Amino acid sequence: MKRFLAVVVALFFVGNIAMAQSYTFKVLANKGDNKVKSGAEWQSLKTGASLNESDELEVSSGAYLGLVHSSGKTLELKEAGKHKVSELSAKVNTGGSSVASKYADFVLSKMSAEGKKNRLSATGAVHRGPQDGITVFMPSSVGVYNQKAIVRWDSLDNASTYMVTLRNMFDDVLLSIETDDPNIELDLTNDMIAKENVILLSVANKGDETVKSGTYAIKKLPSADAEKVKASLNELMSDVNQESALNKYILAGFYEENNLLVDAMTSYEEAMILAPEVGSYKEAYVEFLLRNRLSGE
Repeated sequence: MKRFLAVVVALFFVGNIAMAQSYTFKVLANKGDNKVKSGAEWQSLKTGASLNESDELEVSSGAYLGLVHSSGKTLELKEAGKHKVSELSAKVNTGGSSVASKYADFVLSKMSAEGKKNRLSATGAVHRGPQDGITVFMPSSVGVYNQKAIVRWDSLDNASTYMVTLRNMFDDVLLSIETDDPNIELDLTNDMIAKENVILLSVANKGDETVKSGTYAIKKLPSADAEKVKASLNELMSDVNQESALNKYILAGFYEENNLLVDAMTSYEEAMILAPEVGSYKEAYVEFLLRNRLSGE
């Protein structure tokens, strides 16, 4: 009887493992007229599709595919031609933690038809415009984990030059930054702001300071909270340690799930810088801004 139960338990766990790994790759990003062959026929490849070991891919010229393996490892595929999924899988070092696949599923769920439907039902289809002439794409108060943050905004008057002002809690000006772009990259290790736990940010049209944003508080995470994030992030980084747009995309999912929205935005921005031709990352970024009510449109 004990031997019978042991066999049943073993089969149960084997079955669960098989179900958990019922795919070889998932498609996170897709650019071009790419196709997949599952069985006898070729079909158009869609973002979110699961690829099995026996499938074959046909990648068009100038195309791009961002794939995540069931082990959590990622693969960017740009080489035109036919590729067997089994051969692609053999190229992947499957010694990862599989944590990346969790966040791949997270970002895919947000991009699915159901995810977009949930976003519309939660936020409504009506966009909000800049309240003070300029809307900064972040909550009025937000925690940040990393030492770098890309901040973007939307302006009603499309100013040619902006002034970004950083203050402390006593309203003392710490740093002023002039830019012709509707975005800046903040270095939180800058000597002028490094010692501040809370930084107040505002943006104004240099030529007309009545056109301005509200004030946004950027809060560095307390040490205890930062250590918790670091512990989880270290596990994920074993899968996504290479500098790639796909890995930045997965990191954006990690930060969003941990409510680190500025860090998530920065990762999306970095993904688009690394792969500006791939519309999947821009679309995902826009959806992220909309569902978190961060954008002006």
